[in-house]
Amino acid sequence: MPATGKAPGRLIGSGRTADVYELDETWVLRRNREDWGDAAAEGAVMEHVRAHGYPVPRVRPGGSRTDLIMERLTGPTMLEAFAAGALDARDAGTVLASLLRQLHAVPGRLPGTRVLHLDLHPENVLLTRDGPRVIDWATAEDGEPALDWALSAIILAQVAVDDLSVAEPARAMLRSLLADPSGLTREALAEARRRRAANPTMSVGEVQLLGVAEELVRSVAGLV
Repeated sequence: MPATGKAPGRLIGSGRTADVYELDETWVLRRNREDWGDAAAEGAVMEHVRAHGYPVPRVRPGGSRTDLIMERLTGPTMLEAFAAGALDARDAGTVLASLLRQLHAVPGRLPGTRVLHLDLHPENVLLTRDGPRVIDWATAEDGEPALDWALSAIILAQVAVDDLSVAEPARAMLRSLLADPSGLTREALAEARRRRAANPTMSVGEVQLLGVAEELVRSVAGLV
């Protein structure tokens, strides 16, 4: 049972680790599957960055480790907008870069750190009437911004080096994202590759692309 005391409503979305249910016109319930993550901790991060003006859904108190009750937003993901022809690939990369810079202006909860999303890519950005909103904060932590840039870059690069129809647009997004790499380092990129390889939601094929993906990021960012 969710923290609202009633059964989830209509299923309106599913991802690799969670399902989203309709509660009413204002709120949705995001329920983790298979003990994935800590929804209460995720909600706390979202409220922290929102208090500093960062664009995230509102979170309603009363969630739990598995259930996160958050604001219901209307709009396509950045990926859906690109697929529909409503968003240019280069513009998408520019928006991602802007969201990373804005996030890294938020002080971390540990002295001398910044808040990192660590999974900021086109499927985790909703384009609402009020602008982009960033979702899925399960991997967020405090740390150095270079790692956030590295993870966003290597996620795009994995698509760019795959045999997919969106490979070339993903390259364009990557180039746009890294037009100003904002402190991306070789060390951060190596750590991003390690974390992606250890991610249990990754397929064997996706993991196998990481070496070539890292080389592409190095080339685009001038880290060769």
